Amino acid sequence: MVYICDIFGAQLSATRLKLELDMPINFDSAIGIHADALRVSSQRAELLASNLSNADTPGYKARDIDFKSALKMASSSETGMMKMSHQNHMQPTTTLSSQPHVQYRSTLQDSLDGNSVDEQIGQAAFMQNSIQYQASLDFLGGRFNGLLKAIKGE
Repeated sequence: MVYICDIFGAQLSATRLKLELDMPINFDSAIGIHADALRVSSQRAELLASNLSNADTPGYKARDIDFKSALKMASSSETGMMKMSHQNHMQPTTTLSSQPHVQYRSTLQDSLDGNSVDEQIGQAAFMQNSIQYQASLDFLGGRFNGLLKAIKGE
């Protein structure tokens, strides 16, 4: 059996691809986890940029998001929504899965001013995150171009 892998390693068999192509267009299944990957990458880029901009701030602690666990949480079938147990309770407004767990980055070497930002590690993490973000954008662009061709009958 032939397998095709997307950039995150999800295997799609040829028979599954044929079944998906014979079915009506479902945008959720068409874009897969890439919409969640874009959201998590964007949130991570904000944190990494904040770390780099505070590299000289005394006492600043570098923060980061574990991309794999945040993506797993964002793409899980559970919404993480709190449920009301009584009609007089307040309606929950946000889901737990909408905010990935932010962690403090451990330092390789302590600094005198208490700052835990390592600029070289931060820049490398920022570039890796940027590449993942661009790959998801490219993959989504290809998927939407394919859907557009299917709609046009090309």
